[in-house]
Amino acid sequence: MRGIFLIRSRLSLLRASAFTCSRSVTVLPYSSSKRIVQPCLDPPIARMLPLSLCSSFSTSKFDNDNDNDDDEEDEEEIDSTIIDNKVVSEDVQTISNLLKACGSNRKELREKLEECTVKPSNSLVVEILSLSRNDWETAFTFFLWAGKQQGYTHSIREYHSMISILGKMRKFDTAWTLIDEMRKLTPSLVNSQTLLIMIRKYCAVHDVAKAINTFHAYKRFKLATGIDEFQSLLSALCRYKNVQDAEHLIYCNKETYPFEAKSFNIVLNGWCNVIGSPRQAERVWMEMGNVGVERDVVSYSCMMSCYSKGGSLNKVLRLFDRMKKEGIEPDRKAYNAVVHALAKGGFVAEAVSLVKTMEEEKGMEANVVTYNSLIKPLCKGKKTEEAKKVFDEMLEKGIVPTIRTYHAFMRILRTGEEVFEMLGKMREMGCEPTVDTYIMLIRKFCRWRDFDNVAVLWDEMKERGVGPDLSSYIVMIHGMFLNGKVDEAHGYYKEMKEKGLRANEKAEEMIKSWFEGKECAEKGMMGLKGDVCGVDKEGVVEDMIQSCHAEKGMMGLKGDVCGVGKEGTVKKAEREGNFLQQPEVRRIVRGHGYSFWDE
Repeated sequence: MRGIFLIRSRLSLLRASAFTCSRSVTVLPYSSSKRIVQPCLDPPIARMLPLSLCSSFSTSKFDNDNDNDDDEEDEEEIDSTIIDNKVVSEDVQTISNLLKACGSNRKELREKLEECTVKPSNSLVVEILSLSRNDWETAFTFFLWAGKQQGYTHSIREYHSMISILGKMRKFDTAWTLIDEMRKLTPSLVNSQTLLIMIRKYCAVHDVAKAINTFHAYKRFKLATGIDEFQSLLSALCRYKNVQDAEHLIYCNKETYPFEAKSFNIVLNGWCNVIGSPRQAERVWMEMGNVGVERDVVSYSCMMSCYSKGGSLNKVLRLFDRMKKEGIEPDRKAYNAVVHALAKGGFVAEAVSLVKTMEEEKGMEANVVTYNSLIKPLCKGKKTEEAKKVFDEMLEKGIVPTIRTYHAFMRILRTGEEVFEMLGKMREMGCEPTVDTYIMLIRKFCRWRDFDNVAVLWDEMKERGVGPDLSSYIVMIHGMFLNGKVDEAHGYYKEMKEKGLRANEKAEEMIKSWFEGKECAEKGMMGLKGDVCGVDKEGVVEDMIQSCHAEKGMMGLKGDVCGVGKEGTVKKAEREGNFLQQPEVRRIVRGHGYSFWDE
């Protein structure tokens, strides 16, 4: 009760007249008749690298505001809308059809490209690399062919795009070969951004040592290694969850790169919004004071965002009051964190009132992240009508919804018709689904056991050049396996391997254990045809599975055909271990929002 009293006492400071909705009719976000054309707001670096394969984790200031979103950030940031939603040129369409027709036959692809009359251009190569970014061999084959054509020379953006694709698929040796080619061709082509791409790709696979070695390679390429480059390294490490290594680097290099608030803010943001550990964030917060680094508005915003995601409304409001008492003016990100915490805590009127205060008194216009901070917790809290009102308010102000806005509503959809209607309205409003959209919907349809629509989404994802990538295959394999479609799951696994996509060790071991369990189950079913020691059918299946795993050294059991050891029993711990490693063989029937065992 005391906690609720403290929260309400702090909320009294934020109370103001709430928004009055002038509209009496609530419009579904996927049934709105408004048409909004998304403006081109790409930063200069995005224009230099239109594939967005090399976009950075902001090191200048954490002004991306996306940290308030609960979604896991996609580290690759490969957006399917990078072709600016314009009509693809005939040459691009010709090459795209050729690549699809050849499939994985590289020899045929090379022959077809040699016979092709299309003349490559910089924009053509960029768009083709974008479409084939999840198939590195196809992309690299086309890249090499284009480089040999008369009248065409690769520019820095084509090299960067190809290096990023190779790094994503862990073809680091080939990527370094391209960098050497760039240096021999024109030394100025290799810049700090080129090596930063490699640093990020090493960080993505958690190879911190090679990322640091690449940073030291700046000098070999006669590039500066100042505090900005060091903080770019810290950002790359934190972006891909190597936060502890980044923090260690700050202290190890304090003589070369003195402590700065910006460096600590990068690590603080990593603990707060990438790892999501309030405990570690509080430790870094205290360390900043101990080493004499002054906390700024970015520091407060990171902590408030962390507490906001964790639902600690009292801590968010306390920090918000503290920063104002210390004379630190809250920025938009700080307000967004408070708005998100209030909406998540059920204080919707206060959240809307704070948005109005931010706009009228502070002169800060609410942006799409501000409205997402309201919409996402409302959708999660099943307050659909209130979320729709906020969505309509956003449209009235001319604010373009982002993919995260639609993701929030997609999570509460309950039928396939609603899903595809939402996808259609998204495209009409200039927002194309990303690979994260397809992954989320594939998961949803797998839970519904709607495999026809799963296939539709998978084919659409391929057709639009969005995927599939490694995450897509993992989700598809998982969904098929859990629904008893082991053969289909194995087919996707083989296709993933053929494309050179490699899961991390943990995921790889998990997938292999699934298929090993399936093989053991099949051997057990074969044993049903005979009478083994007078044991019933279920006992035979269980014992055969155990003996199969024993042969592979997975369980270490020394039982006989019936699965009975020398002492006549199997230990409880071993039985529990065996159970966790076996696939579920009983079917689950879903209906009316509940799951039942199929007896």
